[in-house]
Amino acid sequence: MSDTARPTPVAAPRPTGAAAPAVAHLSAETVTRARELIALYPEPRSALIPLCHLAQEQDGWLRPEAMEDIAALVGVTPAEVYGTATFYDMLHTEPVGRYLVSVCTNIACLLNGAQELLEHAEESLGVNAGSTTADGVITLEEAECLADCDRTPCVQVNHRYVGAQTAESFDALVADLRSGARSDEIPDHGTLIRVRRTTGLEADRARVAAERAAMAEAQQGRADEAAAAKGGNA
Repeated sequence: MSDTARPTPVAAPRPTGAAAPAVAHLSAETVTRARELIALYPEPRSALIPLCHLAQEQDGWLRPEAMEDIAALVGVTPAEVYGTATFYDMLHTEPVGRYLVSVCTNIACLLNGAQELLEHAEESLGVNAGSTTADGVITLEEAECLADCDRTPCVQVNHRYVGAQTAESFDALVADLRSGARSDEIPDHGTLIRVRRTTGLEADRARVAAERAAMAEAQQGRADEAAAAKGGNA
């Protein structure tokens, strides 16, 4: 550790009974679900990623206003929400279509026609990979391994597997998406799951709070000892 380095401080447990933060963009139903999720965790900020998915379910992507609300709900800055969201492929900070169609072009799929399928998709949809159709229905993206290597070339729609695709079956798939024929199995983009989570970490909250406080105290003690040692060697 360098002379100027210091241990990253551990946040003290958030006091209970604090006033509920004000939110401006998320709907009342979404806020209710968000608070139910937050209650499952010992610390509110631990629910940051689930709340990002929840906001994306509401709007189809993570709007800046939604990230501000999430930040207020879990006690972090909007910049931290944005930094977290941009790390994950499943979270989108720019608008996408109602259906996100992902074509895998990794090695197994590539050997079975993935590049040709992607080129066909671009031509038939009239957009390049990474773009959205003019009607806003479909966003096409080139993806890394989608972990369905026994059915190549692999395609997902809104993170749901739709099996190996040919040019013909892809066109049929797009027609089904546009008509809503597959809406029961493939919901609009942003809906990650359709079952609400009702259980959290099986841990005693008082014990978690005590352990975090002890960790913060020990960390501060080490920092004080390092500072004293440095002063003595000066």
